[in-house]
Amino acid sequence: MIALQSEYAGLGQRFGIAMQPVPVETPRLFALNRPLADALGLDLAGKPDAELAALFSGNAVPETARPIAMAYAGHQFGNFVPQLGDGRAVLLGELRDAEGRLVDVHLKGAGATPFSRGGDGRSALGPVIREYLVSEAMHALGVPTTRALAALATGETVYRDEPKPGGILTRVARSHVRVGTFQYFAARRDTESLRSLVEHVLQRLYPDAAGAGRPAEAMLSAVIEAQARLIARWLGLGFVHGVMNTDNMSVAGETIDYGPCAFMEAFDPMAVWSSIDRQGRYAYANQPPIAQWNLARLAEALLPLIDADEAAAVERASERLQRFAPAFEAAWLETMRAKIGLTERREADAALIQSLLDVLHEAEADFTLTFRRLADAIEPDGDAGASGLAIAEPGHLERWLGEWRARLASEGRDPAAVAESMRASNPALVPRNHLVERAIRAAEDETDFSVFDRLREAWSRPYAPREEDRDLARPARPEQRVTTTFCGT
Repeated sequence: MIALQSEYAGLGQRFGIAMQPVPVETPRLFALNRPLADALGLDLAGKPDAELAALFSGNAVPETARPIAMAYAGHQFGNFVPQLGDGRAVLLGELRDAEGRLVDVHLKGAGATPFSRGGDGRSALGPVIREYLVSEAMHALGVPTTRALAALATGETVYRDEPKPGGILTRVARSHVRVGTFQYFAARRDTESLRSLVEHVLQRLYPDAAGAGRPAEAMLSAVIEAQARLIARWLGLGFVHGVMNTDNMSVAGETIDYGPCAFMEAFDPMAVWSSIDRQGRYAYANQPPIAQWNLARLAEALLPLIDADEAAAVERASERLQRFAPAFEAAWLETMRAKIGLTERREADAALIQSLLDVLHEAEADFTLTFRRLADAIEPDGDAGASGLAIAEPGHLERWLGEWRARLASEGRDPAAVAESMRASNPALVPRNHLVERAIRAAEDETDFSVFDRLREAWSRPYAPREEDRDLARPARPEQRVTTTFCGT
């Protein structure tokens, strides 16, 4: 049914531990991403549900697969752990997507591995639902991300703070190599494996740089650029990842490992949802500097490959790292200009954008709704004032609206065209926390996946929702708010 390659497993035993997924009792497939399956060339038409459930739970492993638990290290909330690895996941192998690129097929919740550190290696159903819904919504929003291929209930109970039904997620990614993967080999002074990993990443993810004279520097530069663009897209959507440890940063520039993540409602630069981020290390506004900090750890791991002379290596790596801030700033400005309908680059734009964010923060305005409704403020038949922008005190916004309209007018574009472009840059729907939680509660407490199905369908068209899904655009009422999310491990 699936002919998998084993490129990463072929790098050698130091990169992971060969193992089979641990079978589950009665796997039930409750979500199959058929468009993604088709894009991967998977022939699943007419396959019985039991056969599909066995495949995507890991109960039936394809003959060509060489499953491994991947090895990596990582800084967790700033503290270095020299060995982490896949403690509840297995890399089955790789497939080629419609563009001819290799992508990983990965099972989360596949059972205990040698990296489990005493854990059961399983996942509760709730985190599976969260990652499926949010990762696929992120894809529809146009953000680089891992994808959800299938989701299953296992028929088993897992024990966390209380007994929970189990689940397994089959996900797809350009790569599951992380900053922590490089740290793993650097901590062991395994320069040979570091070099092999650099070559693998360049050939797999950045082929245009694969022939560079200084491959480690070329890879570092490519990852810096990719991360700068990714974090800018996060901020443009009000997204908070929640756990930006170096083992949760993919060198592919994709969003990976959806745990205590959330999309802001009331705008707050220091918004935090993670139950374990008590100091706000990974707050919304801290994500750019944390990304740069993580990239500095990647650069440290690469130093032996950058130059044999340590001082020269540090100097060269530092020069590369200094490119992150301007790359992020440029990507953020591009994202935010599009959100407020600007096409020309002007020096004062950053101040104009920041003043809007200051107003939103002061007014505790809904981030997604305000930007979506801003398009109405420039159309002849739209709501021309701040009262239509979900701002509790319209006076907060009136002066800014005047400055913004003058800036738009100076470009001389048709207001209707500007509004259309803004709606293409500002989603009406994002995965609001209370809705994700509603889907989890229905599935875990009542074995009801209808809420999940509705959200999965609605969030596949975030910029052009159906009329019947417009209720999903509303912020949570006070009694519905979900203020804390969990990793699910």
